[in-house]
Amino acid sequence: MTRWAQTVVARKWWVLSLAVLIVLISGVWGLGVFGKLSQGGFIDPGSDSAKVADIIEDNLGPQTPDIIAIYSPTDGKTLDDIGPAVTAAVDQFKTEVPTASVKSYWGTDAAAKASLLSNDGSMAAVAITLAPDSGVTPATFADLLPKLEVEGAEAQFAGNTVVGVAFNTKLEKDLVVAEAIAIPITLVLLVFIFGGIVAAAVPVFVGVLSVLSALAVLRILTLITDVSSFSINVASLLGLGLAIDYGLFVVGRFREELNSGSDPGAAAQRTVLTAGRTVMFSGLLLICAFSGMLVFPQAVIRSLGFGAIAAVLSAAVLSLTAVPALLAILGHRINALTWRKDAAQRGEERSRKFWGRVVTWVMKRPVAVSVTIVAVLLVMASPLLGARLGELSYTALPDNDPARVAMDTLVNDFPQTGNGATMILQAEDGNTLTPAEGAAIAESAGQVEGIGQATVVASTNQLIAVQALYSEGSTPQSQSTAVTDLRAISAPDGTVLLVGGGQAMVDDGNNAVLHWLPVMILIMVGSTLILLFLAFGSVVLPIKAVLMAALSLATTFGVLTFVFQDGHGVELLGVSQTPLEATFVVLILAVVFGLSTDYEVFLMSRMVEAKNAGATTEEAVKFGTERTGRIVTAAALLLIVVTGAFAMSGLSVMKFLGVGMIVALIVDATIIRMLLVPSLVKLMGEANWWAPAWMKKVHAKVGIGH
Repeated sequence: MTRWAQTVVARKWWVLSLAVLIVLISGVWGLGVFGKLSQGGFIDPGSDSAKVADIIEDNLGPQTPDIIAIYSPTDGKTLDDIGPAVTAAVDQFKTEVPTASVKSYWGTDAAAKASLLSNDGSMAAVAITLAPDSGVTPATFADLLPKLEVEGAEAQFAGNTVVGVAFNTKLEKDLVVAEAIAIPITLVLLVFIFGGIVAAAVPVFVGVLSVLSALAVLRILTLITDVSSFSINVASLLGLGLAIDYGLFVVGRFREELNSGSDPGAAAQRTVLTAGRTVMFSGLLLICAFSGMLVFPQAVIRSLGFGAIAAVLSAAVLSLTAVPALLAILGHRINALTWRKDAAQRGEERSRKFWGRVVTWVMKRPVAVSVTIVAVLLVMASPLLGARLGELSYTALPDNDPARVAMDTLVNDFPQTGNGATMILQAEDGNTLTPAEGAAIAESAGQVEGIGQATVVASTNQLIAVQALYSEGSTPQSQSTAVTDLRAISAPDGTVLLVGGGQAMVDDGNNAVLHWLPVMILIMVGSTLILLFLAFGSVVLPIKAVLMAALSLATTFGVLTFVFQDGHGVELLGVSQTPLEATFVVLILAVVFGLSTDYEVFLMSRMVEAKNAGATTEEAVKFGTERTGRIVTAAALLLIVVTGAFAMSGLSVMKFLGVGMIVALIVDATIIRMLLVPSLVKLMGEANWWAPAWMKKVHAKVGIGH
């Protein structure tokens, strides 16, 4: 770090110019990521339901329609009246777009005719599955839908791909709106926090660069693996928020060094060695937290982890290159464009007095403060005991989104379109199947509670497919129970029975999350303990940091369960009451754990710095809180603004992420970090700083205080 600090200051113009040039070029290239995103990846590829999907596609061809066009006659016409126009439009569509299959109410397939007619007979549908090599991309998909519109009928378009493209389009628009809101508000807040325009502009500058850098990293990842459309917003949110937080921390320390009498070059070097080292450790902690997401089999979770890591890496690297180089160039001009000469210094003095009084009050009554806070947070966490995992579905779209409206119509008026489980009976070891065996499986399935009817839909001597439709009015819970019971049906000797379908995929995905969650937690906790041992040179402080993160997480998920699952306040948020979506539970777990330990590093690094300089425990607590109270709370406030802008999305899952982060930031950066942590450090006294002799030697070489 010493050599790096010297290099950045000595070659400040080269470092800044090279960093900006690389980011701008790669960022422009990275904008192409929007056309390469995936809408899938929620399936556990090793699950029974995934195997069923593969078997069906390999043997029967694609069975999940990309487009389901629902037609409602207008102007007094009937379904028969619009039939020729619909058929002509579909035939023309097939000549222009490669398709794998087309099933129509107006076709000759009797089964399709029955399933594609609405319950009341007023609407009919056409189900189109595109060919795997159709060449259609998310960017060109929307152009297909107008081709299926006809005169004399209102057309609605449902289907998995329609919903996926709707998600992608909404996320892209929300990203532009969120950044257009967050960046100006953040700049205004930073002006008030720093008391000057130049100092405020530096964190925003690095925030914009971080977003561009993260997009470039994601574009690279699309060349290697599937990248979910959600990862763009996650990377942008974290990249912008963390870069601003890091910039705030680095600029604040630089101004502190200048005020102590250092020249700009020395101040920049000292900033890299102190705040820069803290940023480095913070970035490593966050990367370790998000690395735990890479163990899950679902591609969407891994891509969210990649997006988050890209954001953290971009923010940290730029904060250790472009920011200190820019500060060395600006020097005392960092305090330029203020409304009064001593605005920054007066603000810092007021902040230290305020937090000094707060921490003094806390340390006079540490037992009362700690017990009260822990009790209140545990009460807030209590709804978590009844939490359930759900799924990401079309209901995450806004109520008025055309894709959601069409899917509501499909689910409510066309329940016979395949809302059920698919059972595959396969022969093993050269055995053959008989029609009687398929009929027996269908009969057993039909007797399962929650199944309305079950029929054999395909049969060969090696494979039998049974469609088991759920009873009308079934709920996800009853469907899940039915899937479990279907899987309990005994298969004939020499055969294997697999159960798939929509609900089975959801259940298998959630089970995979629950299976791998302990591994993720082990990675996060283990790596965090090791890094914090190196950072603080203590055994006790890292353990306390992990426990504080756990308390913050429990509180956050308690509130999320209370709101989103139990339905308290969902009307105000404009979302549907639903169980916690598993993918975003994993993401929030990683984000909140990472941010919690992140703020712990900010606070405790200054306490450890004071302790190493000879201060008592009480003096170290006061010193650390006075000098980071303003920075930590301001960083949380700025991240809340950025998160709040993204939470304005019409997608319920983004609101879920936004509310979770806002709750965690409020609880962690104020209640836990500024009140609970000082009270606990006071109670533990000298035990805070204990570590074996060998760890002290390691810390002497790589600790953030050296």
